[in-house]
Amino acid sequence: MKLAVFDFDSTLMEGETLEFLAREYNIEPLMKQITTEAMEGKIDFFESLIKRVALLKGAKEEKIKQICENLPFTKGAKETVSELKKMGYKVVCFSGGYETATIPAQKILGYDAQFANILHFKEGIMTGMLGGEMMFSDSKGKMLKKIQNLLNIDSTATIAVGDGANDLSMFPFADKRVAFCAKPILKSQANIIINNKDLTEILNYI
Repeated sequence: MKLAVFDFDSTLMEGETLEFLAREYNIEPLMKQITTEAMEGKIDFFESLIKRVALLKGAKEEKIKQICENLPFTKGAKETVSELKKMGYKVVCFSGGYETATIPAQKILGYDAQFANILHFKEGIMTGMLGGEMMFSDSKGKMLKKIQNLLNIDSTATIAVGDGANDLSMFPFADKRVAFCAKPILKSQANIIINNKDLTEILNYI
């Protein structure tokens, strides 16, 4: 058995979930600024997550779900997941984003499992709070190691794909470390760098 782990925002999905939500509520510039700083490793990921989600306090759950169920996917995402599964890989999505996006996407892209954060709603309104498994800068690496232990897979049979600073923690546990249209901080630790927005290019290295 082999393992391929993909980031969601700006990797499997074309853009950042929170920025699509922010666009609806006219707060996109501020949201984008915080996101960029977090992905470049300039501010702590957890702190940035709390700040960004708080900006959406008061948003309607129905509208949030509608936007998350209609996000655009990166070119080649579905094909790449399918091909990897044919090669014997278990394909997993790790997201510092939200299950409201990664669960609907799983039905379309076909990955085997997803781990993401959960937005908190009360009486159909977003409270500005969240919880979940991917809230810290080292969350993805810790979860990757747990899955490897569970499935008895080591780093030689593992691929990790991401674009931002919060994907760095996966790299020590994967022999194939893919920086996909990534920030410099991630490229510096990758051994596969893809600058063209087509995920099928990953298949050339397998």
